Amino acid sequence: MAKYEAYLQQHRERHLQELADFLRIPSISALPEHAGDVRRAAEWAAAGLRAIGVPHVEILETAGHPSVYGEWMVDESLPTYLIYGHVDVQPVDPEHLWETPPFEPTLRDGRLYARGAADDKGNLFIPLKAVEALAAVDGRPPVNLKFLLEGEEEIGSPSLPALLEAHADKLRCDAVLCADGGFYRVQRPDITVGSRGICSMQIDVVGAAGDLHSGSYGGAIQNPLHALAAILAGLRSPDGKILVEGFYDDVRELTPEEKEAIAKVPFDEAEFLAGVGVSQPFGEPGYSTLERLWVRPTLEVNGMWGGFQGEGVKTVLPGQAHAKISCRLVPDQDPDKVMSAIEAHVKAHTPPGVTVTVSRIAGSAPAYVVPPGHPLLKKAAAVLEDVYGEEPVFTRAGGTLPVAAMVESILKTDFIFFSFGDPDNQVHAPNEFLRLESFDKGVRSYIKLLNSLAE
Repeated sequence: MAKYEAYLQQHRERHLQELADFLRIPSISALPEHAGDVRRAAEWAAAGLRAIGVPHVEILETAGHPSVYGEWMVDESLPTYLIYGHVDVQPVDPEHLWETPPFEPTLRDGRLYARGAADDKGNLFIPLKAVEALAAVDGRPPVNLKFLLEGEEEIGSPSLPALLEAHADKLRCDAVLCADGGFYRVQRPDITVGSRGICSMQIDVVGAAGDLHSGSYGGAIQNPLHALAAILAGLRSPDGKILVEGFYDDVRELTPEEKEAIAKVPFDEAEFLAGVGVSQPFGEPGYSTLERLWVRPTLEVNGMWGGFQGEGVKTVLPGQAHAKISCRLVPDQDPDKVMSAIEAHVKAHTPPGVTVTVSRIAGSAPAYVVPPGHPLLKKAAAVLEDVYGEEPVFTRAGGTLPVAAMVESILKTDFIFFSFGDPDNQVHAPNEFLRLESFDKGVRSYIKLLNSLAE
């Protein structure tokens, strides 16, 4: 590693300046007024790939924001790996909580603060600089490389399935290395081996044609808010078990080996609870807190509204009530099947006197799990133990990365998480940051991993 270390040390300040330039682009994919900035970030990333020596780079257009493709085929006899990341970022509100402007990168106390510093521009920048060092020192990377840098991850990757289908031959590879995500504990290595899926829905309850006087009509006709409360309460039992008929039909039960692996993960439940200000855990009976977070499905109410919500009292019987719900899904659960089961449940349990509509919200995705015993997991674990001086644990992600299941179903290849964020990086929140230590160790880890993959 000494020859690479010397190169990285010599060019470290330039690398950090380049990352700061990348972070200055307000590539917020959720806001239409920033569509041009997302394209600018894609063009910046494309130029960055060319600058490190990638011979073929192009912008891939989609129905929404563009993606970037790069290809460096050094020897057909070598394996080919695709590095995935995204150039778009989350909105910055509430902006007044940022200590420094979100798109003016600021370095303090060994941390680089900016929107996208960890999710995902900083994380994505790590393998790019690793490839730069490999190319500068050795003349080329040790394996064939492809790159897919997406522009819509933060809005659920709506254009990605069509892009993968259209360019499946171009994107073909032995495995995908994901440069999005990070560790379960701060600066303690782990490898994510699965992520939950997701589906979301809105429930609209309509009673009278408009709001009514509660004295003149209350007690005589159905109140949509009461009806909605009854519907939502009927989705789960008081102890947290989901009551939707058929919801658990396809849930893959944990093997003894999987339960043992989760039990080995260091977890301080008291610290976990104190961190969010609650006194005791809650969830599906018969499972540990980590099992509930990582490998069991959920059904949560994300928001509900209707009627009068201002100061004081307005004795109104509202004409409508609404709620948004979402489910985190586990392997073998099909989002469409789950949503159909919820629709049937709500229809069967709708109180009299109201009309209920259940609408599906775009952005569903199935769960993903790395095939057990995948050889890349062993190589990645060896690299992280070498760099961090500690054996990594294998974890799951409670959240969802839609691209993982898309890669599995469309490209017919495996998706390996290899990224270097920390759980306290404030991603999606004000004052997002990336530790420079994470950046340095991440670059060294990618150099070691890519060289290992050539063996």
